[in-house]
Amino acid sequence: MPNFAQHPDHIQTILAAAVQTADPHTAVCTHLHKQGNQLTVGPHTVDLANGRLLILSLGKAAVPMALAAVEVVGETAVSGGGILAKHLPKASQLPLPAYEGNHPVPGEKSLAATQKLLNTCQNLTQNDLVLCLISGGASALFTQPHLPLPIWQQLTQALLASGCTIQELNTVRRQLDSVKAGGLARLVAPAQVVSLILSDVVGNELASIGSGPTVASPETPAEALAVLQRYGLLVGMETAVSQTIQTTLQPLAQTHNRPPTNIIDNLIIGSIQQSAQAAAATARQLGFHTRLLTTKLEGEAREVGQFAAALAKDAPPQSATVLGGETTVTLRGNGVGGRNLETALAAAIGLAGWPQRTITSFATDGDDGTSGAAGATITGQTVPHAQTALAHLNNNDSYTYFAQQDAAGNGPHLIKTGPTGTNVNDLIVILNYT
Repeated sequence: MPNFAQHPDHIQTILAAAVQTADPHTAVCTHLHKQGNQLTVGPHTVDLANGRLLILSLGKAAVPMALAAVEVVGETAVSGGGILAKHLPKASQLPLPAYEGNHPVPGEKSLAATQKLLNTCQNLTQNDLVLCLISGGASALFTQPHLPLPIWQQLTQALLASGCTIQELNTVRRQLDSVKAGGLARLVAPAQVVSLILSDVVGNELASIGSGPTVASPETPAEALAVLQRYGLLVGMETAVSQTIQTTLQPLAQTHNRPPTNIIDNLIIGSIQQSAQAAAATARQLGFHTRLLTTKLEGEAREVGQFAAALAKDAPPQSATVLGGETTVTLRGNGVGGRNLETALAAAIGLAGWPQRTITSFATDGDDGTSGAAGATITGQTVPHAQTALAHLNNNDSYTYFAQQDAAGNGPHLIKTGPTGTNVNDLIVILNYT
């Protein structure tokens, strides 16, 4: 029978299984095969003897996805492309040109790297294949905005702080960036495009993953403007900045979302569903009665944390409850944290005084907000003084609260994995040992 004193080991085992199941290398190799000159990508077979193969790997999982693809096809078969990631491994020889971009707010590195990748995709024909490997984070890393960079950065920061959903954020991005909403596919036409996609979006909406560089979208500039107005973002900006954004949106209506003319297919090869199922299966192996409630969890982080605490209070004895999804955070303060840490701190406040229970909120990419942590595990003893914890929560300073608790020997709470090399949303795991 699982024992509460073992909960750090149980959590580590469960999370390791979830991350391993979302391994990008395995996912790509499962969907990519080569025999002679015949390359099979999902349901498509392409004769490489008749055209060129280019590989564009974009996002937080770009490096392992690219390594897997080149391992299957061979370096000599690749005519162009490259890797654009948030982090590149140190002192490692990569088989494709590789660049680091800026994330979560795009910057000069993202713009320069995007242009370098596009420069390798010139003069393509309908016999050529552009294999795109797309993972979470590609929206900020791979970008060619219609706005001046400082305004693009200011707008992105305002959206991230507003509490809007990832779908709303990407509605705006798609209307103001030439490589989004099918823009990449249009730029490489008439070449055929196949994208293998590791989803970090609740519901696996293709147009929202990386803002859909190979997915045409029927949205209009008016819908992007509606998002900005809904959250009052234009009101809070300087008049000149606000006018620039609104003016830029106007002429895009007729040209930005025209359907690509080349052959395109987008294939989901990994998502939170598989990771959540692996977490639940591993918990069952550890002796817990397990239930997977949802993989579509959304909402304000502090409210989801309160909901998780309520679930923990009602959880059956010796049970594990798994939820997957992604929350949002509305910035009210200037502390250090992230959506998972904020979820965990709100859960800790709600669970205070309830023994033999743990709640873990975890980012599968190993990087939660500005904290450098992947998330946190809390118990009914994490918050001895609600007012102190609430003050940190209201200042969006969840990381500091957990770091202080750990430093005082009241942990461990913080989970620090470093970048995991994958990105498929977040997990909440509730363990009840009573």
